[in-house]
Amino acid sequence: MLPIKRYTKKKTLTMAANASCELRMDQLPSDPLFHVLSFLGFRDLIHCSFVSRRLNDLSKQNHLWRRQCSEHWLLDDSDRLQSGVSWYCLFKRFYSDLGRYIQYYPALKRSWDQLKVFLQQRCPRMISSLKEGATEVELSDIEAQIGCRLPEDYRCSYRIHNGQKLVIPGLMGSMSLSNHYRSEVLLDVETAAGGFQQRKGMRRCLPLTFCFHTGLSQYMALEPAEGRRMYESFYPCPDQTAQDPSAIDMFITGSSFFEWFTLYVHNVVTGEYPIIRDQIFRYEHENGCVETTGDISVSVSTSFLPELSSVHPPHFFFTYRIRIEMSSSASPEASCQLDSRYWKITTSDGNVEEVQGPGVVGEFPVMTPGKVHEYASCTTFSTPTEFMEGHYTFHRLANKEEVFHVAIPRFHMTCPPFREPLVRTKAAANYSSRYDDHEDDGEICDGDGDDFGDLRGINMAALEGAWCPRHI
Repeated sequence: MLPIKRYTKKKTLTMAANASCELRMDQLPSDPLFHVLSFLGFRDLIHCSFVSRRLNDLSKQNHLWRRQCSEHWLLDDSDRLQSGVSWYCLFKRFYSDLGRYIQYYPALKRSWDQLKVFLQQRCPRMISSLKEGATEVELSDIEAQIGCRLPEDYRCSYRIHNGQKLVIPGLMGSMSLSNHYRSEVLLDVETAAGGFQQRKGMRRCLPLTFCFHTGLSQYMALEPAEGRRMYESFYPCPDQTAQDPSAIDMFITGSSFFEWFTLYVHNVVTGEYPIIRDQIFRYEHENGCVETTGDISVSVSTSFLPELSSVHPPHFFFTYRIRIEMSSSASPEASCQLDSRYWKITTSDGNVEEVQGPGVVGEFPVMTPGKVHEYASCTTFSTPTEFMEGHYTFHRLANKEEVFHVAIPRFHMTCPPFREPLVRTKAAANYSSRYDDHEDDGEICDGDGDDFGDLRGINMAALEGAWCPRHI
């Protein structure tokens, strides 16, 4: 037993010696301690302030909270000087007002700031249409009015800016084609509450945007009802083949307000959406969708028009914008004129159609060194995805006998994901169960677009001649 006692005594002495050598964090010299604290988030800094008096003093140092203010509230030195308080007190001030939104505020505030800088340079008249942010009380009053909670990301954005005034052009994008025009205003929360839907098929849906010309709105689902997912944004699209008016299909535009808004702003400020006549046009350019033949380049961008489309019957309306440019380094002898166009159109079900005709939208543009010609056209399909490619035929101005082709790059047109309403899903299930045990004894409609004849999914009278023929 004696060796065991000696071992135990030796181990105890060793542990005591180690304990006497342990150094508590708050006993570190100031410089390394500041370095450690600089890696902590604001919550951990607050926790450290309760450990000891020294850590309480050190964890409130200005340079630590300057980083927190910059990271979470996007504040700089001018903001602190204007406030007249320390960085720590400034952080507390913002946190007491906006702390519930700290998960969303930095990204949403940055998006708003980037958008305003961009608009000031490219679309200055839109700046004056933005409204000041709503207060917490105003947002809570709206929730009481509609009987639904607003999502935190939506509330956060509306604390920064309460949408825009009901003016044209709308902040959320425009589209102009022939005599059809759309421009979507970002609704302020009071106007949105006035359009809050309780009717069957659109229950618990809050409008996000509105277009004066088409009556089109994007909505956000505040509850998971009637086949919708909570907080997703969508364009409603009535099912024109159903007897039930509450059968409303949905073109999905975002899974949350945060995704919907920040992605849109990103596309605007990065130049993905072109600015045409001081308005944001929601054309999307596919990467690599440029083709160069000799001195002439052709690029294409596309856009889906939900207000002219439907899921039932399947009718998907697209517009495409083509830019034809001759290099400024081309020789004057290279000048030419467009004579005709050729298209090869392939739908997602494998059908191929070839179309050719004179000019482009009734024009025969002349291309000279440095000149750019742009035009927009449209097409419709009974499938949600398809692509087009082709070429233009030109002749040289100096020699009309010299004819050549200029390639048009392949470009894809894909409608947003869409979802059927719950009422249609249930009806389809009931129909299927009725016929599961029976042989087909007659022809049954296969559901493609051709079986609906002239029923094209568009209220033509309401659009007042907005229809555009295929492949202009």
